[in-house]
Amino acid sequence: MRRILLILIGCLPLLSVAQDSSIFKYPIEMDAVVISAKRSGWDVDGFIKRVQNDTTFYKAFRSMRIVPYTATNDIKVLNKRGKTEASYHSITKQHRANGCRTMDTEDERITGKFYDKDGEYRYYTAELYDYLFFTKGKVCGENDIIAGSLELKNESQLEKHKQKLKMLIFNPGSKVGGVPFMGEKAAIFEPDVAKMYNFKLTSEEYDGEDCYVFKAIPKKGYEDDVVYEYLATWFRKSDYSIVARDYSLSYSTLVYDFDVRMKVRTRQVGEKLLPTHITYDGNWHVFTQRRERVKFTTTIVY
Repeated sequence: MRRILLILIGCLPLLSVAQDSSIFKYPIEMDAVVISAKRSGWDVDGFIKRVQNDTTFYKAFRSMRIVPYTATNDIKVLNKRGKTEASYHSITKQHRANGCRTMDTEDERITGKFYDKDGEYRYYTAELYDYLFFTKGKVCGENDIIAGSLELKNESQLEKHKQKLKMLIFNPGSKVGGVPFMGEKAAIFEPDVAKMYNFKLTSEEYDGEDCYVFKAIPKKGYEDDVVYEYLATWFRKSDYSIVARDYSLSYSTLVYDFDVRMKVRTRQVGEKLLPTHITYDGNWHVFTQRRERVKFTTTIVY
């Protein structure tokens, strides 16, 4: 179960509608504002390429590691009736000094059997959360340079799984190999997968920012053949940085099944774009393992 989990964790109404074959010859539905911008010379093709190759989202999370912040962490493990059977709450404060980061934990509250008898996490989602958001001891020498940071190098098998996890979360729609029975169904920009989606491009204001919103939604009849049930990303028009992203993933085989929904919000803090709010709602089951239903919320103040 650890392997599967580590790999997979990953609109205003249209005013008027047009279609443009800017992405692998599959049409994009556009609203009136986008149509007007295109007619005025805005490069839709270039924007779609930026959607595919975006690095601002991943950079925002890497930047977290080199700035001080205070985070509120809430994790709830649910039973099949939706009742909380274990939980974890804490406030963590990250400090930066001399190129290193450390973390203090305050107001820690635990219910149920969140840890096993050896003090280890009983839930793989909790392990994942720890990997993404907690700091143990002193960590030095980090930066937020992203070049090559998502490449699968000569790492251990566990590190490769973590890298694939990062690709699914920070670069959704990209190819992520190594997930049994899934193939390349997560690669929504590949022609064989793209043909199963409707793509939409609209203009919205989000949290005071003028944004282009790119959405990928499965076509009717293909819902069970794709991994991403919904993917929506808000790109700030001024620099195409991602200010919000919502995505739902689900897939089912005889060996495993999962149903995950995530929402991520970011904000400009000085010169850096940083995550401020993350929610996760996931339901996992792997053959021979106990089903895991977990929700978590992270709120970060810089």
